Amino acid sequence: MKRFRDQLPAVIRPDIIPTQDGMVITELDSVPGGIGMIACLSALYADSEAGGLSLVGGLEGMVRGFAAMLKGQLLQHAGCVAILISEEAKDYRPEMTWLAARLRAIGLDAYCVEPRHIRFTEEGLRITSEGMDQPIALIYRFYELFDLPNIPKSELVQYAIKKNWVAVTPPYKPALEEKLVFGLLHHPALQPFWEQALSREVFLHLTTIMPRTWILDPAPVPPSATIPGLAIGGRPVMNWRDLATATQKERHFVIKPSGFSELAWGSRGVSVGHDMPQGEWAGAIDRALDAFPRTPYILQEFHKGRLYELDYFDPVTGEMNRMSGRARLSPYYFVSGEKTELAGILATICPADKKVIHGMKDAVMVPCVVAGQ
Repeated sequence: MKRFRDQLPAVIRPDIIPTQDGMVITELDSVPGGIGMIACLSALYADSEAGGLSLVGGLEGMVRGFAAMLKGQLLQHAGCVAILISEEAKDYRPEMTWLAARLRAIGLDAYCVEPRHIRFTEEGLRITSEGMDQPIALIYRFYELFDLPNIPKSELVQYAIKKNWVAVTPPYKPALEEKLVFGLLHHPALQPFWEQALSREVFLHLTTIMPRTWILDPAPVPPSATIPGLAIGGRPVMNWRDLATATQKERHFVIKPSGFSELAWGSRGVSVGHDMPQGEWAGAIDRALDAFPRTPYILQEFHKGRLYELDYFDPVTGEMNRMSGRARLSPYYFVSGEKTELAGILATICPADKKVIHGMKDAVMVPCVVAGQ
């Protein structure tokens, strides 16, 4: 839709791995989960410490930051905010239902709904659920665009957006839900463009903290050419399948779907080269190349997270245990007008033997506080 041409997501969450050499951004998410969870955890931790913790963003940072972002997206539309969650994202409904209740408590009329609760009328969209019937001013879409064919009434929602009956955020821009941008950032032919658009200083900083990434395109590489910046054992790579014969020490790479796929979130579809047998690694390369016309994959340098020691409560034994683990930091930024606000940071710590860090059952997930507090 043309109306989205100049629009950008008003929520952004980078996934950051603290390493021995500094911070590394492995992904950028504009439709992130965890907003309600970290908001709830922040309240619980603050209560347990009688307000003694200096939480990043403050006690109500996530709730008020999310509310300010939504108010900035309402524009001239009248009605409520519908947090629309697809079946694919159903595991996030409890936290977003909690968040919607908190939004109503501070004066923003918001509801977490399923597509079946949306009713199309000649005047616009309405929520009809549990005796409620009211117009929708803004849809916060908690679904990725690859899932549109599976979402009931998605075409009616898009029609209402096109007619400007309702506002929507994040905008319908599939390119912003792809990881390919990491490969484009590191492409040598695009360096002059990035330096001009971002400034040389910002470009250098981004290429330092964002791992080198390549798009796994099966198009033949000419015999006289090599893949820019990619080497195995000091030898330039001329063919993607040369990676299949790399030794375990040489294949410190990750293969993952770029996006626009059910495999591209929650660490599904991720293959870690040095954590799998060579035959399985070769198969992962073949599958990624074969999938290019449907779901492009990327190859990304693997950066090992530094180790942390932490104590956690084991609900099975009822005791406090100590764990050695690696962390992922997920800061949540909300945009309201010309202002961008850091509203909170979620730390996910997984056992040290896990190569991919995500919200698994063995993980410890906590809000971050300001150091020294």
